[in-house]
Amino acid sequence: MKNFFEEFKNFAVKGNMIDLAVGIIIGTAFNKVVSTIVSAIIMPPLSLLTDDVNLSNKKWILREADGAIEEVAIGYGELIESLIDFGIIAFTIFVMVKFINRFKEKSEDPTNKEVETPKNIALLSSMEQLLKEQNAILKNKK
Repeated sequence: MKNFFEEFKNFAVKGNMIDLAVGIIIGTAFNKVVSTIVSAIIMPPLSLLTDDVNLSNKKWILREADGAIEEVAIGYGELIESLIDFGIIAFTIFVMVKFINRFKEKSEDPTNKEVETPKNIALLSSMEQLLKEQNAILKNKK
């Protein structure tokens, strides 16, 4: 049982797990910000352009409310707002990943002297160079 708790502690404290938790928390907060921007900033001017039609209230009514029977409707306006939210979040994440990958590619290029190359990449690069030299020497001996 002690090994189980030790393994769990190692799993929970590892950098990847903490990074994931931080990413989820920031992503949730970012989602709230984007939802507020869409509902409070983007949708009101869009409503003005469509003669004061509030998209979030748009729905297809399948069954009218009648006394104790509730209305059954498909709220397509909320779906449109959610799709706008998704589009903004997806585009933002795409831009961020593209930005990060550009710096990652620079850091992994051993010939690039602007950015410090990580030690593991530098070691692999030097090993590759030594293997090329060794192969050249072996070819010359034949």
